[in-house]
Order: sequence, then structure tokens, then C-alpha cells
Amino acid sequence: MSRLLATLTGRRSWIVALVGLLLGVALIGGVGQAERDASALDTLPAGFDSTQGQALLDELPDEGSKAAIVLFTAEEGIEESLPDLATLLEDVAPEGTQAPSGGTGQVEGETGGQAPEGAEGEAGDQPGGEAGAESGPPPGPAGEFPVIPAEDGTAAISVLDLDARTATETAEVVSTLRTDLADGVPEGVTAQVTGPAAIEADLASVFDGANVTLLAVTASVVALLLIVTYRSPILWVVPLLVVGVADQAAASAATHVLKAVGIPWDESTIGILSVLVFGAGTNYALLLISRYRDELRTHSSRHEAMALALRRASEAILASASTVVVGVLCLLLSAFPSTRGLGLACAVGVLVAMAFVLLVLPGALVLFGRWIFWPQVPREGQAVLADSRSLWRRIGDAVAAAPTAYIAGTLVLLAAMAFGLTQLRSGLAPEDQFLETPEAITAAERLGESFPAGTSDPLVVVTRGDQAQVDELATAVEDVDGVTQVTPVAPADSIGQVQVVLEAEPGSDEAQAAVGEVRAAVEGYADTHVTGGDATALDEEEGNVRDRFVVLPLVLALVLLTLVGLLRSLLAPVILVTSVVATFCAALGVSWWLFTGVLGFAAIDASMPLLAFLFLVALGVDYNIFLITRTLEEAREHGTRDGVLRALGATGGVITSAGILLAAVFAVLGVLPLVVLAQIGVVICIGVLLDTLVVRTVLVPAIVRVLGERFWWPRRVDHAGRHREDEPEPATV
Repeated sequence: MSRLLATLTGRRSWIVALVGLLLGVALIGGVGQAERDASALDTLPAGFDSTQGQALLDELPDEGSKAAIVLFTAEEGIEESLPDLATLLEDVAPEGTQAPSGGTGQVEGETGGQAPEGAEGEAGDQPGGEAGAESGPPPGPAGEFPVIPAEDGTAAISVLDLDARTATETAEVVSTLRTDLADGVPEGVTAQVTGPAAIEADLASVFDGANVTLLAVTASVVALLLIVTYRSPILWVVPLLVVGVADQAAASAATHVLKAVGIPWDESTIGILSVLVFGAGTNYALLLISRYRDELRTHSSRHEAMALALRRASEAILASASTVVVGVLCLLLSAFPSTRGLGLACAVGVLVAMAFVLLVLPGALVLFGRWIFWPQVPREGQAVLADSRSLWRRIGDAVAAAPTAYIAGTLVLLAAMAFGLTQLRSGLAPEDQFLETPEAITAAERLGESFPAGTSDPLVVVTRGDQAQVDELATAVEDVDGVTQVTPVAPADSIGQVQVVLEAEPGSDEAQAAVGEVRAAVEGYADTHVTGGDATALDEEEGNVRDRFVVLPLVLALVLLTLVGLLRSLLAPVILVTSVVATFCAALGVSWWLFTGVLGFAAIDASMPLLAFLFLVALGVDYNIFLITRTLEEAREHGTRDGVLRALGATGGVITSAGILLAAVFAVLGVLPLVVLAQIGVVICIGVLLDTLVVRTVLVPAIVRVLGERFWWPRRVDHAGRHREDEPEPATV
């Protein structure tokens, strides 16, 4: 251990720092991030009915095609433009585009549309064709891509199966289609594209360049807060450079690890990973630098000061990183493949950040000497933080004067903030998932004014069977309440479909109830599943509930065990974990009022509580670790009750700075126009501020003052000025 410390902090430590940075740059430039083809199953809960249905659809020969609905609107008289619109579609349809295999059944029903391909006679003569079929305006010109008018004469639609296998390809194809349609529509007619392909394209466009924007904003926020924290025009560059290289190296390492073990990741993974690496890495850097600066006040040699700072801070940083890694690895038990990928990626990212801070940052700091802290250069003989009358020590003295009152007041405050939990509603409708409503959503809303609301995203009953089974399924589904159109699709490779248009608006309670009834109607058929937008949303909600019951208790148990191992105590870990859970409840409760009263969100995303809880508990415990490990060090010399006040004075400033920085970094997630990421950022931001400014500053010190030596139960801490021989040196900050 001493040899390693000498290597990392000695006169040649700059070589270690340089080699580390060069290896990081080589990893970034030479290897880069791994790439993979996204699958429709990546974000679906494994084992659920809709996921099994999508897996069957993926076996079809044209599994790479994705349905897009072109919506034409005019104030009146859309029928007069139908021939021109049909011709336009033939001219602008991207290469490889086909009409749906089931004809235009998705858009029939109340519109009186064309019968399925190969049909003879009226739509009502086909299996399931009579469901919701009514007389209406005649269908548009057949052509290659038939255009079907609405009964109100103000809209018409055509369904295209686009040849696009990845989200990037889909975004490019849909963008080109929208541009060509806008340039070619007759005067007075507006064209929009919606449907599953358009929604996927708009979602992909959210992340087009978003990670670069997120990285730039995150780095800027970190730089600003480092300048404010250190009040130095130079020092902030060193930790920012080290953490910045660590961030990009972590993205490269994480994606290659994910690819090697076969776990998928999605567009948001790298963004969340970057925020976590910057937040955690900068926190670790702040703690190491704070201890280094303090040791410079008692040592003439900067190498000796760094060696002592690194030895004392590294155990706490290792313990802190361990809680985060253990916590995020619990996501490997998630029902969602992409969530598993996020958990493993974050674990790799935290380990990389910790390694850069402990192995690279010490040599980089020592290289520049004391002057790097200019203008507030630490001098030997100055008072250390634990002996100073800092703001945080004065706050601690106030808490010590009436600890019981502060405990009661803090708990009342947290309980009042948590009251919003009684009002929580989860599950975002499709139109509520974006901060800025994209064309696919506005077009779907307009489509619902002239056609059945479920036309833009029908349910799909998919089965492995012959035509007879498909016809039986169509007959079974057509009598379900809320179903307005049923269209059977002939089997291909023994996989058949029945496309079901619901009357209810997508995402509504009525639509979800209809999904349950459709599933009940086909329950007796082997290897038959119901998928599509509303079916998937229903299963995702159940998958998130399942994750909360499985993952959350495991996170708490493992974090608790980690603290028990670190502190060799039972009571202290229980108190610390309970305080962080209380912080989460308060943060989520007050965030609900902010979401509904200020930001205008109708509900919370079903996946948000799990991710917010995970990051807040794993990261929130860190600040308690930093405070309590320093308390343990001071308690050996001054007793536990005085030790916690000295620890608060020594760590208060750096922990507050770290907490504000982490809160600001997670708030940066709001630059991505997805509601779920904005909600995660808000909850973690509020929670971290509560944890650093209220729980760590007031509640925990007050509890320690009341309990005294009993806080460490069953452990006993010797006050003799040295640790007991049978106990190792404590982790300190």
C-alpha cells in the first residue's frame, strides 16, 4: 500500500497521471463507443404478452418494415384532391415502401374503407370485416397506395410500410417523406406523418446530437460550479480535464462491455451515464482536493500531504463508489433489457470515474504545486477545517444546543413534503411523453378527430397458425366492446395477424380496458398474443410495478449491508439508510406538486420512481458516508458527540459543494425533451439538495448528538486518542 501511495503521489507521479490520461484518450479515439442494431424488444418487458407478440412479428419476412400513416387534411373538400394525393404518394414513397400486407384494413371501419387485399364484395363479407363497418364515402383511387377519405370530408389517410430496420434509418426515411410531401401536396392541403414509424423517428430525433449537447451543458455547469467552489481561475481545469476524459472513456468501456455480454442499451443510456460519471467523479475529486488542501496546512511537502490525503480519502471514496455500483447493478434484475443495460453501464462508469480520480488526479494536482490554489494558497501552519469556526460548525453548534427539537422539526418538514405521494398518478399518454410535441403526436391527435382514435396505432393479435385460426381470432375479437374495426391478415411463414382498431383514444383508461377484453377473447388460442401501442403500454406499467417490488428492496438491503461492512455497526447504517429513504419520499412528494402545478405534467412516467430512487439512495448515502466516516475519525480523539460537530465543520463545505454540483448536473437532463428524463432530473436534484442541506447538516448530526456512543451499536469506539489494536484504521475524508 505504501509503495502504491508513493507511486501515485511521489515526484514521478505526473508520469502516472500522464499515462492514465493518454490511455483514456487512446480508448476514446482508438476504440470509441460500440455500435449495435436496435431491436424492438430492447425496451419491452421480457416475458410479457405484448413482448412475445412483438417477437413473433420479428420473425416475419418483412420484419424490417414499419408502418407510417400519412394524414392529409383540408378545411373541406378533401375528396377532390384524392387522385392527386394518390399520385403524389406513388412519386414520393421511399424506395422499398409497400402497402400493408393486410391492405388498408387499419384505417377502415367507420370510414367505409377498401376491403382487405384479395377480397371480393363488401368489407362486411370478410372475416371480422363487419366490425364497425358503416356506409361512408367511397374509397379513394386504388393505386399503389390507396388514399382513404374520412366521412367528414376534411381528412384522408394512407398507410405505408417503410423499409427501415434501425431507428436511424427510420428517422431518415420519415424525414425525407415529410419533406417531399410538404413540397408536393396540392394547395390548401396539409400532409403529416404519424403512426409507429413516425413516433420512432421523432423519438430518435430527440437524441440526434443530444448527447453532445448534454455533454457540453454538463461540462459547462461543472466548470462554473468548480470555479465558484474553489474561487480559483486555474484549479478547476485539472479535475474537469480528468473527469472529462473519464466520462468519454467510461462511455467507450461501458458500451463494449454491454456488447460483449449481450445486454442492449438505448439512446438515453449514454446521456444518463455521462451525467452520473460527471456528478460522481467530480464529487470524488472535490473530496480528495479538499482533504489535500487541508493536509497542505500541516505538511511542508505537497507529496506527503497528498499521500496522507489520498490514504484517508480513498477508503471513503471506495466505500461510496461501492454503494453506487452495488445499487445500480440491481437493475440487472429489471424486466426491461435496456434498463439492465443502464445498470451495467452505470456500474462501469462509476468504476472508471473512481479509478481516474484515485489514480490520475493525485499526480496531476501534485505536479503543479501549491500555487494551483491561487489566490487562496494553503500555507503550512494555517488552521485545519476541523478546528475552524466555519459556517457549518456554527450550524452544528446550533443543532447541538437543541438536537431533539431539530430532529422533530426536520421530520415534520420531510413528512409535509412527502404528502404529495398520496396524489401520485403514473402512466404517461403518448402525447405527454415529450416536452415539445412532435409531428407524430399532433398528427395522431388530428387523425382522431376524423377517424377512430385507435387508427394511428392499432392493436395486433398475432398468432402462429393457419388462415382458419386467423379467421377464428377475428370473429372472437369483433364482438369486444370498444373495438371499431377488425382486419385479418393472411399468415406468412405460419404467422398471422388480426389488426384491431379501438374506438378509445390511445393511452386512455378505456383503451387499456379494451386491451384486457381483447386478451380475454383470444385467451384460449395457443401461441397467440396481443401487442401494439396500448397493449405494450399496459405491460410496461405492470413491468415497472414488478421492478419496484423486486429491485427496490434489494437496493436497500445491499446498501445497508455495504454500510454495515464499512462502519462495522448495525444501528448507524439503519439510521443512515432510513434518512435517505425519507429524503426520497420528500423529494418525490414535493416534485409531484411541481410537476402538476408548474411544469404541467399530467402524471409521472411509470419507470421514473425506480430510477430516481436508485440514484438518490445510492448517491445520497455517499454524503452520509463522508460525514460519518470523518465523525468516526474525530470520535477517537474527541468522542462521538463532539466528533460529529468537528466532522461537520471539516466536511460541510465540500459536501455542500458536491451536493449542489450533483443536483445541477442531474437537472441538466432537462435539456433532453423527454418528460421521463426531466422528471428524473427534478426528483434527484431536489433530493440531493435536501440530503446535503437538511439531512446531512441537521438531521443526522442531531441524531448522533442524542445517541452519542450508542450510535455505533454494537461497536464500541475508543476515545483514547488512538484506535484499538484489533480495529483497522477508519475510512476518512
